[in-house]
Amino acid sequence: MKEQVFELTTSELKQIADALQEKITEGLKADKQEIAAIPTHINPAKNISDGKILALDWGGTNFRAAIVEFKNGKAAILESLKAPLSKDETKGLEPDGLHEKMAKVVSQLKTLDETVTRIGYCFSYPAACRLNGDAILLRWTKGIDIPAMIEKPVGEPLLKYLNNQKDIKAKFENIKVLNDTVACLFAGLEESGYDSYIGLIVGTGTNMAGLMPLNRIDKLNNVDNKTIPVNLESGNFNPPHLTIIDGLVDAMSNNKGFQRFEKAISGGYLGELFKTAFMEQKVKYNFDGGDLAHIVNNPAQYSAEQLKVAKAIQERSAKLVAASLAGLTQVLVTQNPAVKKIGLAVDGSVFWSEDAQKQYSYKNLVVETLQQLLPTGVAVNVLTKLEEPNLIGSAIAALS
Repeated sequence: MKEQVFELTTSELKQIADALQEKITEGLKADKQEIAAIPTHINPAKNISDGKILALDWGGTNFRAAIVEFKNGKAAILESLKAPLSKDETKGLEPDGLHEKMAKVVSQLKTLDETVTRIGYCFSYPAACRLNGDAILLRWTKGIDIPAMIEKPVGEPLLKYLNNQKDIKAKFENIKVLNDTVACLFAGLEESGYDSYIGLIVGTGTNMAGLMPLNRIDKLNNVDNKTIPVNLESGNFNPPHLTIIDGLVDAMSNNKGFQRFEKAISGGYLGELFKTAFMEQKVKYNFDGGDLAHIVNNPAQYSAEQLKVAKAIQERSAKLVAASLAGLTQVLVTQNPAVKKIGLAVDGSVFWSEDAQKQYSYKNLVVETLQQLLPTGVAVNVLTKLEEPNLIGSAIAALS
């Protein structure tokens, strides 16, 4: 039966966790590994000072600008605006043209005043982080193509452009640039009482970040024991126990050989797995993750086999996420055996999904599976569902 192809035993999941641990370790030792393990040189503040921050977020569809205020360690979004900024809106733009579009949104923030001097920028494209908290753009994704910005700083030119705009009252002194997974991790820091934290994204794509001591990131050759976030780019993990169906989905993708883990678990590919499993049947060409969820939520409308396969694909996704969390946890505990309680900050529609009958919860399946895989005496607790983690996390970074 088709659904059995996607089954994974506890032993196989442990092998996947161990394989990821090994790949993370390799990424911490040297660059250009399967797991990139990109250090983000922002040491998260333990005690966040009061103040207002300009938080920016650009992930490929919209650009958002917000004013985030911290009082007594708690964040509140005073105002948030957005404008389309996809491949269509950026076509043919030079850097100043891009920054002009961003500045137009920022200038419309009514709560932006002279007291706002710092910027936190969630920039969800591949970038190498600098020691000053800025980042160097490595390449564009999601159809964006502004060649003049590649291998250049992301934050500094934007800061200078905003400071030269007469209709923006504030004068900015500093900008911190971070990935959305790291922003999610930072947003989770608002819940105290944990020995360490993990940031996880499971939506259209997937990725993880963890807090690690500088002296355990071998490729940095740094003896300092302060912790910084490491963006794993874990979607590129090539796990054991993938199937022929996974191989076909990869072969038909536009980035063959890469992001194998992401192609097995994320919303952007769950529909592709289902279509490939039923390639001998008439399934609409643009069947996607939303269609897969529709099958689970409307079982009477589909065959028993289709329902079983749809559920099997979802459940394997959740179990693979659990295995990846176990693998990262093993790294964190190896680095510091005192780590016993880890806070897990999660963003992404797939992770928080459940069926209409309330009989299935992706999060609950991840948690149940993870209990079987964690090292003895170690707990990973899912934090409360975060509100606007990209904006809150960026603001925390700006104050760190």
